[in-house]
Amino acid sequence: QVQLVESGGGLVQAGGSLRLSCKVSGTIFSINRMGWYRQAPGKQRELVAGFTSGGTINYVDSVKGRFTISRDNAKNTVYLQMNSLKPEDTAVYYCTGKYYFDDIWGQGTQVTVSS
Repeated sequence: QVQLVESGGGLVQAGGSLRLSCKVSGTIFSINRMGWYRQAPGKQRELVAGFTSGGTINYVDSVKGRFTISRDNAKNTVYLQMNSLKPEDTAVYYCTGKYYFDDIWGQGTQVTVSS
């Protein structure tokens, strides 16, 4: 059973940085289209950044130039580097990927940005 485990969330002041990590319990090559979603209170879950099946990267417009998604295959880990954080980035951040035909999700990690 492949699992995704996020870490790295926390409380940070506006303008600060955090790096989220998503560790794949199996081999990262078994997971396609890995990415990060977030869900703020009262809002729908939205894609923040993700790898397409073709290997390109998509970002939601609100984080372009501030967030960077990357992966370290040797460590079976995907990262989300978040810089210049804003209060509106406050949300629970989820790592996700497609394992064969199934969408799998991590448990989420809370990111809170204070003004």
